[in-house]
Amino acid sequence: MPNTQQLQDIASQVRRDIVRMVHACQSGHPGGSLGCADFMTVLFFEIMQHRPDFSMDGIGEDLFFLSNGHISPVYYSILARSGYFPTAELSTFRRLNSRLQGHPATHEHLPGIRIASGSLGQGLSVAIGAALSKKQNGDDRWVFSLHGDGELQEGQIWEAAMFAAHHKVDNLIATVDWNGQQIDGPTNKIMSLGNLPAKWEAFGWEVLQTDGHDIAALRNTLQTAKNSSKQGKPIMILMKTAMGKGVSFMEGSHEWHGIAPNDAQLATALAELRETLGDY
Repeated sequence: MPNTQQLQDIASQVRRDIVRMVHACQSGHPGGSLGCADFMTVLFFEIMQHRPDFSMDGIGEDLFFLSNGHISPVYYSILARSGYFPTAELSTFRRLNSRLQGHPATHEHLPGIRIASGSLGQGLSVAIGAALSKKQNGDDRWVFSLHGDGELQEGQIWEAAMFAAHHKVDNLIATVDWNGQQIDGPTNKIMSLGNLPAKWEAFGWEVLQTDGHDIAALRNTLQTAKNSSKQGKPIMILMKTAMGKGVSFMEGSHEWHGIAPNDAQLATALAELRETLGDY
């Protein structure tokens, strides 16, 4: 099991991958990807039991669903660094005929991708279906999902939230990237999310909160989520993050939701991020 420093090293390299991928094709979504690098690192390199020799049925392993599919750069980097496909393939991000499309797509048959995602609001429903399937098949593993906070403005999220609580889908651990930003500005100006912990509790979920950039806190919260699960309630982790974390000129700004750095900005970003595993 990796220690805290090793996880921090992986997250730093993942952030380097993200900015390089988005810069190379001058397209993509660096902000949310950078903000979720720590969470994804802890989830894939410590918490989840998963197999890089990928099988779509997912029997006997933990499953992950990325609902906010526009942050595909962090997902692709994590999968490559976990051994699902060669890291060299990251250089094909958003290229014609690449398996690494801007939003994850199943028809490309990229190992690790179980659903096409990016149409916001749908991932929680899919994760619930997978979790129910595991329960019906006697598979005792967990299902994890990740969502953007702006995505919570989609009505389907709350239909799924009611369904999961009513049907006691208690092998599901969902996480919201609570960075307070969306493509058009701060969430509290676009459409306020109100008291999120109280909302999810009112919908019948067990709610945990954590710092999305504290490796130790993430490890503890995710383990607590597993320990608290399978007791009749789905689990929601509300994760406080900063969009663009790790790159000083991107941090906390919605403006980096979906634009690519230029050459000078890339150089600045890479100077702030440690190369720890070797660039692709």
